[in-house]
Amino acid sequence: MQPPLEENPHQEYPAHWEADVVLRDGGTARIRPITAEDADRLVSFYELVSPESKYYRFFAPYPRLSAKDVHRFTHHDYVDRVGLAATVGGEFIATVRYDRTGAHEAEVAFLVQDAHQGRGVASALLEHIAAVAREREVSRFTAEVLPANNKMIKVFTDAGYEQRRSFEDGSVHLTFDLEPTEASLAVQRAREQRAEARSVQRLLAPRSVAVVGVGRTPGGVGRAVLRNLHGSGFTGRTYAVNRAFPDGLTEVDGAPAHRSVASVAATGDAVDLVVVAVPAAQVSDVVDDCGASGVQGLVVISAGYAESGPEGLLHQRQLLRRARSYGMRIIGPNAFGLINTAEAVRLNASLAPESPARGRIGLFTQSGAIGIALLSALHRRGAGLSSFISAGNRADLSGNDFLQYWHDDPDTDVALLYLESIGNPRKFTRLARRTAAVKPVVVVKGARHSGSAPPGHAVPVTRVPDATVSALLRQAGVIRVDTVTELVDAGLLLADQPLPAGPRVAILGNSESLGLLTYDACLTERLRPLPPVDLTTDAAPQDFRDALGRALADDGCDAVLITAIPWVGENGVTESGDGEVLAAALREAAADGPAKPVAVVHLEIGGLAEALAAATGTVRGRGGTAAATAGPGTATAPDSAGGEVQRAGRAETADTAGTSTGTADTADSARAAATATPPVARTRGIPAYPAAERAVRALAQAVRYAQWRREAAEPGRVPEYDDIDESAAAGRIEALLATTRVDVTRGLALSPDDARELLGLYGIRVLPARPAPDADTAVAAAEHLGYPVALKATAPHLRHRPDLGGVRLDIASEAGLRRAYAELSAELGSPAEVRPVVQSMVGRGVDTVVRSAIDPAAGAVLSFGLAGAPSELLGDTAHRLVPATDRDAAELIRSIRTAPLLFGWRGSAPVDTGALEELLLRVSRLVDDHPEVVSVALEPVVVGQNGLSVLGAAVRLAPANALGDLGPRRLPSY
Repeated sequence: MQPPLEENPHQEYPAHWEADVVLRDGGTARIRPITAEDADRLVSFYELVSPESKYYRFFAPYPRLSAKDVHRFTHHDYVDRVGLAATVGGEFIATVRYDRTGAHEAEVAFLVQDAHQGRGVASALLEHIAAVAREREVSRFTAEVLPANNKMIKVFTDAGYEQRRSFEDGSVHLTFDLEPTEASLAVQRAREQRAEARSVQRLLAPRSVAVVGVGRTPGGVGRAVLRNLHGSGFTGRTYAVNRAFPDGLTEVDGAPAHRSVASVAATGDAVDLVVVAVPAAQVSDVVDDCGASGVQGLVVISAGYAESGPEGLLHQRQLLRRARSYGMRIIGPNAFGLINTAEAVRLNASLAPESPARGRIGLFTQSGAIGIALLSALHRRGAGLSSFISAGNRADLSGNDFLQYWHDDPDTDVALLYLESIGNPRKFTRLARRTAAVKPVVVVKGARHSGSAPPGHAVPVTRVPDATVSALLRQAGVIRVDTVTELVDAGLLLADQPLPAGPRVAILGNSESLGLLTYDACLTERLRPLPPVDLTTDAAPQDFRDALGRALADDGCDAVLITAIPWVGENGVTESGDGEVLAAALREAAADGPAKPVAVVHLEIGGLAEALAAATGTVRGRGGTAAATAGPGTATAPDSAGGEVQRAGRAETADTAGTSTGTADTADSARAAATATPPVARTRGIPAYPAAERAVRALAQAVRYAQWRREAAEPGRVPEYDDIDESAAAGRIEALLATTRVDVTRGLALSPDDARELLGLYGIRVLPARPAPDADTAVAAAEHLGYPVALKATAPHLRHRPDLGGVRLDIASEAGLRRAYAELSAELGSPAEVRPVVQSMVGRGVDTVVRSAIDPAAGAVLSFGLAGAPSELLGDTAHRLVPATDRDAAELIRSIRTAPLLFGWRGSAPVDTGALEELLLRVSRLVDDHPEVVSVALEPVVVGQNGLSVLGAAVRLAPANALGDLGPRRLPSY
C-alpha cells in the first residue's frame, strides 16, 4: 500500500507540452494538456465513444460521465495528475492521463474515440505522456487492461519499453520502465517514417483535386494550374472553385465549377487535395472551408507570407496552426506546386506548363525559380522524374518529409534536393543517412554564406557554421554539390548507371587532347585513371563499341569515360545522324558488358546526348540481373537493395490524352496495382556531358558515395570502457545543477576542479594547473608538482595565445621561475590581469583541440583539429555527430588537411593516434550519456609518440532538453 502523496500546488500551464503530430494515416492531430476549460469538450468526446470502448476503459458499463468525473478528468496539477488530449478541429479524439501512485511510479489510462482507432493516436499519446512523466521524475508506468482489449495491450507491448506482465483479478497488469531504449527509439522512428511518408503519399496521389482561385476568363494562376492538371492527364477528378462564380456556371475548362469546397462535398464527392491560388487575405477562409470538408492537404501557391516581412511571418504561422487544427498538411505557402508522374496518377498540380517525362529521380526544391531551372535542365538532357515538389516557404512539409517518402518509394532511385535552409539539421542528417543507405541523396544548398535564413524561411537559430553542416552531411552519406548544374550532373549518372566498385577509370575516345583533359580531371578528383586509349579520329562507331566492350570486361577497371569529337564521314564531312549511330553502338556495348558505370564526354556531336538518354536496350541493374523482359514502353531499374522495380523508359512521355474525370474505383484500383508492381527488366540511358570536368566530378561523387555505402554496410562500434563510471557522473552532474544557479542561456561553466573531476569519471585525465597569484605561490606549486614546469597566463584574452608571450616552458629551477614570473607580469600586466598558473611539463608532441558542443538544431557534434592557426585561422576542423563510432574517430583525425603532421610528415615521428581516437570516443560517450553536458573543450591536447596529455579543459552544463530529436514525435512549429 503506497503512502498518501503530498498534494502539489497548482502548476502553470505547461505550454511546451503542446505538439502537432502526424498520425499513421498521414493526417495530423494536436496533443496538448487538458485544462478546466475543456469540460464541455470532454463530455462531447465521451458521448461519441462506443459502449464497448467505455467498458474497456472503466471495466464496467459507464454510459456517461458524472460531474465529479468531469471535474477530476479536467483538473490537473501537471505533476502528480496529468491529462493530455489529442484534438482535431479543436475537438477531442483521444485522451490519456496518469495519476502518480508512488514517488516514481504512476498509473496510465487511455481512451480513443472509435472513429479514430487504428490511426496510431494512442501510440503518439503514449510517447508524449511518457516524456511528460520523465520530466516530472516518474520513471515507471503501470496499467490495468482487460484481456479482451487487444488493441490497447498491443499499444503497450509494441512501444519497445522494457516491461513486465501479469494476470491479476481478471485483468492484465502491465508495468514498464519509461527510460528510452534502443528498441523504443527504433519503434518511434519507424512510426515517424511511416506516418510522414504516408502524409506525403496522400498529397502526391490524390483521388481528386480542387483548384481554388480559378478565374472565369483565361489567364491567372488558378486557371494555369487547372490547365496543367488536365494537360498531365490526371487520373482523378478535378474541380474549379471560385466564390465569385456566377449562378448557372457549371464548368470551367472541363472541370465542374463550384463556389466553395463545401459545395463539392455537398454533392457527395470528397476532395483530397486543394491548390490554393487566391490572395493571402482570403486564404484563411479557404482553409476553414477545406478543413470542414475533410480535405487532406493544401498546396498554397499564394504569396505574401514570411517572405514579405514580420507581419507576413505572423500570418504564415496562423495559416499553419489553422491548417493543422483540421488535420491537414501544407505545401507552401509561396509554393510552385508538385508533380507525380506515376502512370496511375499523372498529377501536375504546379505552375509548370508541361509535366516531365516519367523517370527515376525525385526532386525537391525550396525555390520556384530554381525548380523551373532544374526541370528545364533535366528535360534538355532527356531525364525523367518520379516526383517533383517546390515547397516555397515550407511552413509545414519540408525536405525531411520527402526523404521519408522517397526512402520506400519504389519509383525513385535518386533523391535530388535544392535547400536554402535546414530547419532541423540533426533530423535531416538522420533521415538522410537512412535513405542514403539504400539510394543516393544529392543536395545543393543555397544561402550558405549569408549568415541567416533566406526571406520566408522561418527556421530555428543554429550556431553551426555551413562547413560543419557539410561535414555532417558527408558523414550521413549525402552527396553535397556546389551548384544546380552539378546537382543535375550527379543525378543523371546515379539514376542511370550502376555504382562503381572502385576509383579505377578507363578513358577511351577519338581525341587524344580530350582524353588527356579527362585524365587530368580524374587525378584532380583523386580517382585512379588508366592511361587513355586513343582510338584516333578515324574511329567509327563500331570501334567505339569494341573498345567499350574491352574496357568493361577488364577486371582492372571500375568505370569507363568515353570522349568523342565529331569525325569525318565518307563524304569528307560530319554526317547527320552519326550521333544516333554512335549512341546505339555505345548502348549495345554497355548492355552486353558487366555492370559498370559509363559516361560520355562529347564536343559538338549533334543528337548524341539525346540519343544516349533515350535508352532502349535492356541491361543488368546495380544489384542483380533482369528478372524478365519489359513490355512495350516499360523498363526496370534495381531498387536500392538490389531488386528490380518497374518504371517507364526514358523515351516515354506523359500521356496528355487523359480526361479530368473518372470513377474513384478505377483510380483506386490503378493505384493499388501501381503499388504492387511486379519486377521486370529495365533500360538505362548513358549520361553525356559537354566538359570532361563535369563528367569526372559526377563520377567521383558516385565513387565516394559507393565507398560510403560499402562502409555503412559494416558500421563501426561505440566501444565500452571498464573505467567509465556513468552513474557517478550522473550523480555529480545532478548535484552541480541542483546547487548552482544556472544561466538558462549560457548554462553552467564548471570550475577547473569540477571539470577535471567529471572528465576523470570517464577516464579523461586532465593535467592539474595550480593558480599562482604571486611568485611565492608559484614556487610552492612548482615544488609540489616537481620541476620542470610551465608558467601560463589563463586570462581569456591570453589563453591559447603563445604568440603574445603568455607561456614560459621548461622552467627547471626556482630562480628561473621567479624570473619568468617577473617577465610575464612586466610584459602582460599584473597577476590579477594575467591569471598565471603553474603546470607540469609534458613531452613534446603535436598540439590538438578536441571539442564537443550541443547545437539546438544539429544536436551533439564532436570536433577535432590542430591547435592554433590551423583550426582558428584556416578553419581546418573536422566534425562528426555524437555518438561517434571507432570508425568515426579514425576518420575524424584523418580528414583534416593538416593530418599529415600526425603521421610523420617530412620525417618526423608519427604520434599516438590510437590514444587520440580513444580520447575522442570517451568525450563522445560523455556527451551522449549525459545530455546535460552541453559543451566540452579540451585544449591543448598534446599528442606524443606514446600517449597524450590534456593540458586544459572547459565543461559547461545545462538542464537536458527532453523534447529534442530524441524526444517524442512532433512537427516543427516555426
